[in-house]
Amino acid sequence: MCVSTRLPAAARCPHTVSLVSVDRLAMAEGRREQPPHPLLSLPPASKRPCLRPAPRGPGPGPGHGSGLPSSRYRSPESLLDCAAKAVAEKWAFERVEERFERIPEPVQRRIVYWSFPRNEKEICMYSSFQCRVAGEEGPSAATGGAVGAGSGATTAGGGGGSTGTTATVGAAGAVGTGDGLPFRRGIRLLETGCVENVLQVGFHLSGTVTEPATSSEPEVTHKVAISFDRCKITSVTCGCGNRDIFYCAHVVALSLYRIRKPEQVKLRLPISETLFQMNRDQLQKLVQYLITAHHTEVLPTAQKLADEILSSNSEINQVHGAPDPTAGASIDDDNCWHLDEDQVREQVKQFLSQGGYYGSGKQLNSMFAKVREMLRMRDSNGARMLTLITEQFMADPRLSLWRQQGTGMTDKCRQLWDELGALWVCVVLNPHCKSEEKSGWLKQLKKWGDLDVCPLEDGNYGSELPNITNALPQSNLAQDSLSRPRRSVFSRAVEACDLHWQDSHLQRIISSDHYMSPSYQREGESLLFNPQGLPLWLDHVPTACARVDALRSHGYSREALRLAVAIINTLRLQQQRQMDIYKHQKKELLQRGVTSTTNLEGWVGHPLDPIGCLFTTLTETCRVDDDNTMDTGGNYCQPKQWESYLTLALEVALMGMGQQRIMPEGLYAQDKVCRNEEQIVAKLQELELDELLVQTLRKQAIQLLEAGPFSGLGEVIHRESVPMHTFAKYLFSALLPHDADLAYKVALRAMRLPVLESSGGSGDVGHPHHGISIVPSRYPRWFTLGHLESQQCELASTMLTAAKGDMLRLRTVLEAIQKNIHSSSLIFKLAQDAFKIATPADNPPDITLLNVALELGLQVMRMTLSTLNWRRREMVRWLVTCATEVGLRALVSILQSWYTLFTPTEATSIVAATVMSHNTILRLSLDYPQREELASCARTLALQCAMKDPQNCALSALTLCEKDHIAFETAYQIVIDAASTGMTYSQLFTIARYMEHRGYPLRSFKLASLAMTHLNLAYNQDTHSAINDVLWACALSHSLGKNELAAIIPLVVKSVHCATVLSDILRRCTMTAPGLAGIPGRRNSGKLMSTDKAPLRQLLDATISAYINTTHSRLTHISPRHYGEFIEFLSKARETFLLALDGHIQFAQFIDNLKQIYKGKKKLMMLVRERFG
Repeated sequence: MCVSTRLPAAARCPHTVSLVSVDRLAMAEGRREQPPHPLLSLPPASKRPCLRPAPRGPGPGPGHGSGLPSSRYRSPESLLDCAAKAVAEKWAFERVEERFERIPEPVQRRIVYWSFPRNEKEICMYSSFQCRVAGEEGPSAATGGAVGAGSGATTAGGGGGSTGTTATVGAAGAVGTGDGLPFRRGIRLLETGCVENVLQVGFHLSGTVTEPATSSEPEVTHKVAISFDRCKITSVTCGCGNRDIFYCAHVVALSLYRIRKPEQVKLRLPISETLFQMNRDQLQKLVQYLITAHHTEVLPTAQKLADEILSSNSEINQVHGAPDPTAGASIDDDNCWHLDEDQVREQVKQFLSQGGYYGSGKQLNSMFAKVREMLRMRDSNGARMLTLITEQFMADPRLSLWRQQGTGMTDKCRQLWDELGALWVCVVLNPHCKSEEKSGWLKQLKKWGDLDVCPLEDGNYGSELPNITNALPQSNLAQDSLSRPRRSVFSRAVEACDLHWQDSHLQRIISSDHYMSPSYQREGESLLFNPQGLPLWLDHVPTACARVDALRSHGYSREALRLAVAIINTLRLQQQRQMDIYKHQKKELLQRGVTSTTNLEGWVGHPLDPIGCLFTTLTETCRVDDDNTMDTGGNYCQPKQWESYLTLALEVALMGMGQQRIMPEGLYAQDKVCRNEEQIVAKLQELELDELLVQTLRKQAIQLLEAGPFSGLGEVIHRESVPMHTFAKYLFSALLPHDADLAYKVALRAMRLPVLESSGGSGDVGHPHHGISIVPSRYPRWFTLGHLESQQCELASTMLTAAKGDMLRLRTVLEAIQKNIHSSSLIFKLAQDAFKIATPADNPPDITLLNVALELGLQVMRMTLSTLNWRRREMVRWLVTCATEVGLRALVSILQSWYTLFTPTEATSIVAATVMSHNTILRLSLDYPQREELASCARTLALQCAMKDPQNCALSALTLCEKDHIAFETAYQIVIDAASTGMTYSQLFTIARYMEHRGYPLRSFKLASLAMTHLNLAYNQDTHSAINDVLWACALSHSLGKNELAAIIPLVVKSVHCATVLSDILRRCTMTAPGLAGIPGRRNSGKLMSTDKAPLRQLLDATISAYINTTHSRLTHISPRHYGEFIEFLSKARETFLLALDGHIQFAQFIDNLKQIYKGKKKLMMLVRERFG
């Protein structure tokens, strides 16, 4: 156990001293330790009143331990307790001993008593991740009230205890009630009576905590020891051997026992005081009993110390006095809560090593939240813990790997680094930090930032943003951006070290609710106040907001709120002046049609999140009480009567979101803009809009529309300005119930996406790199373009839904979509959405919205007609469905103008086929003239498509024209004309089979003959896909008669060179013909055809020749493993040879030739002899 080794004063005996002296001591301490900025001084967070009355801690004495929450039921504290509490919290006990020679024992007891922590929130903070309860600033809250030590006084061993229950504590790392966290477990151990043998000796608390038995574990008792000083726990030891960042449940249980039941704790002065009162015999008896009780543990140490004390020259005899671990800390010791630094390092290292796993990022964010919680409690461990975390982040081996490979870190890692940098800004902007602390932080931050592996502020584009100390206006930022040094994630924290809080105007803003301009203003003071006399803070906006965040993070919520209001008043004044400037330049800008922008650094997506900071600061101030009325905090700086903090929060969010700003460089920076915008919109959507907020919304929307180039919703914006689609969607939805005209005006203005416009100059970019980056293509830098286009689509869909039934608005929205959306897939999605909304299941369709859906679908068809789109077939089918819902005239229209919408294949196989289907006729309930009109259009389309693309459309055209003789003949003639030039054998075979199926065998034969002229079947293509077609064509010819067979055999002989295929054809032709295909006047004689006569003689000769040629080809490269297969091939060849009259002679000569020519292949020839002689 780590203990203090301070050497106490030699004399520790009870003396008498004036109580007034101790009280003066406390008052003197208060004067001596005044903070450097008295205007910012507030009681610590643990002492500020909670939002609910807190149960009382140690009471003023017996009879006063009722625990009633209101102070009116308590007796006043004694002067002794008032003084002892102040001294116990501020002074090390050693300083008290040095200041006064005589300290009465009752005074010592009260100082020792009040030196233990009094607030359960602090115990919770060190035993669980951050948890916020509604209405509470701290990590925990009571179920019936906040738990904390009362302000009463007690005598030793007496007084009432708190009976309140402790808050339900959750954690970022645990879901639900957080019952598994040490704090909750500690409460259960305390409430079930598991804490015993509690003893406080000076500044040391000890006790035993028993873990109840479970089904798998027996009962275990742990010894717990806690050292404390100045209301902080400085070291803990527990027999459970817990190794974690947080205190174990046993330490929690013992600590809460001391806070809740102080009257049940035996209280003793530091052990040195007790020893001082003993004589020699008593001391000897104490030592011997101690050795006897623990001889195995302490005997060697006792003997060693005895030897050293008896030696006059030993080191121990050179020091006056002796150490006392129960006497509290020395004056020079740091007064901070116990934090296991090794465990912090180990856990951060472990979480980082887990890479991109969701749980690890969640745990690290919880640790960041713990740092913020410590800062809010003004705990020095906040900066200490952040330093430990940062060291492990900088030691992450992936940093050097990413740098060597030239790859960027993952988004989750990037977000963690951003939070790390933002936390350091909060730390160094602590208004009460000492100069030496800030110097130490600055040195460390520079050291980290100078390392090569330190991540840059904006990924690979780290030099694009102005630094934290640049003030508005930012007119000269573009000129020196190239000369700026690399900016690491710590650059803003380094720059923040140069900021201070000594400015008198700033201190007056944050210290008073009633600071106004004086009636007589000195020169220059007009810049400090607006025309209404309210104070302004003219600073670089993100920097000013960083001050607000720092104040809020360190527990100065009132001061943060005052500064936030001053910043908003400044933004209002700037907005008004920008509008005045625009009025004088409006005509010129509208004529040019382009603009430059002064906002290279957008507030949305900024590393310091200025808009989110202001919004959160203002909305946290407002809370709803049990009567659903707003409580704005009483003493906080009040806005005008017609305003509230919610209206200010809404206004600043709208101003920030509506700011026109250049899209930043780099994928991560652009993604952060989108993500931050969505986060702010999500917060805005949580607001319940009352009449006051609607007025603010309407007013700000009008100002944004009229603010010109300073607004993203102005009439003229820069080509690379960040789009306003997400923001406008929120405005549209919020304004629609109250002012539909304004809602549509905003949304329609925001529909534009200038970066995708092919025309128009780039304007005065004001950004040195932009001119270079847009040379290769139109928008190479916009990595999030797909997301932005989807947001544009969502805005359009929202407007379409709202405009249902209003033809004029629908037409306006349709025109905006056709003008501004350039993605066919997104327009198709809009068309589908409109169709779905227009055709509800239970109600008749909305014809106006249906027509809009059809118009959008037609645009998609035109956009994708000449480009590849994997959804094209789906789009075509959907358009026909939509046109069917609209009616006959829509179908006729798309059939007549098919060439502008569809390819010939689509028009015939999908469009016309679907239109002519039975289901379509039934759906439209068409009469005969209407059906004829539709069929005539479809036939005309089919013939036009067949003329344009006979290869792919001829069959569909024939099918569509079946019921009209003239059209069918025309289609057939188109096929015949195209057969000799543009059609393949497979297409012709397919049409030929169709003709046979339709009862036109002679036309089928003609087409099959034409197909044969395009075919070429090599000797080794015995598995060719056309073989079945060739066999079918020969069978058809055979069935038609000898003349047709005689006509096709020369074509077969010319086109087919595969011996096995030819032999198959020959075999089939020698059989009885399958019939004459129903041709009148023709009969099948039933006689077998001879192979010695025409037309089969030619086929037989060709087959034998093919076998001979194939045999020689195969023998050229034959391998032994194919010998068996080759012998079987020769057997089939012999069967064919034998069909001829002299076939056996020819085959014998053929075998003899093989033996002679290939006599070198002895094994093969031996097999040939064995089989064929």
